[in-house]
Amino acid sequence: MTGMKRFWDKVALEESGGGFAILLDSRPVKTPERKPLLLPGKPLAEAVLAEWHDVEEKVVPAAMPMTGFANAAIDRVAADRDAFVDSIAAFGESDFFCYRADSPKELASRQATAWGKWTDWAEQRLGGPLVTVQGITHKSQPKETLAQMKAAVDALSAFQLAAGSKITYLSGSLIAFLALAEGAADAESLWSDLTLEESWQEEQWGTDDFARKNREDRKREFEQAARFLALAGE
Repeated sequence: MTGMKRFWDKVALEESGGGFAILLDSRPVKTPERKPLLLPGKPLAEAVLAEWHDVEEKVVPAAMPMTGFANAAIDRVAADRDAFVDSIAAFGESDFFCYRADSPKELASRQATAWGKWTDWAEQRLGGPLVTVQGITHKSQPKETLAQMKAAVDALSAFQLAAGSKITYLSGSLIAFLALAEGAADAESLWSDLTLEESWQEEQWGTDDFARKNREDRKREFEQAARFLALAGE
């Protein structure tokens, strides 16, 4: 797909095989593995269609994140679903929100407030306790809680898991992914909580242009994945 020149005039949706296909002058779009690009719901299909409609001279994958996630869901996740469930659920063993600073007190207090609401939400959602840690020493989570987390991941579709793989990678948090998947969080405020320590460091020592650019890039990827996740759930 990379570098492919635009050859079509019209882009359209067609209901097909229990989903929606993207047609380029009546020709259905296929994934890189030559599988039909079938989207499970109309909101997601319309978002993917918009990316193909906006192609000018050449296809630029970086400008088509919804298409990229859809391709990954079909070619990679659906082909090895159990491995993706396991890899995403594994983030529950050392979830980002469970490991907090023991000093300075101001940072520790901010984390307890911002991150505590997410561990509280997860405990209520899962019906089991979570272990929080002051420092970086690993402590195991209860097996029953981990099993509940994995069950929550396993209940999601391949399209949701495609977004979840990116979200957990960027955040280090299974809780963040589940909160987004279940509509308990919005991407912007959740990202603010995930980068709380980085923001605090900037308050103390000033802004580093490279670090700021890196955070902006990660935020854009996070928000793209969160958007795809929300569309895939509609």
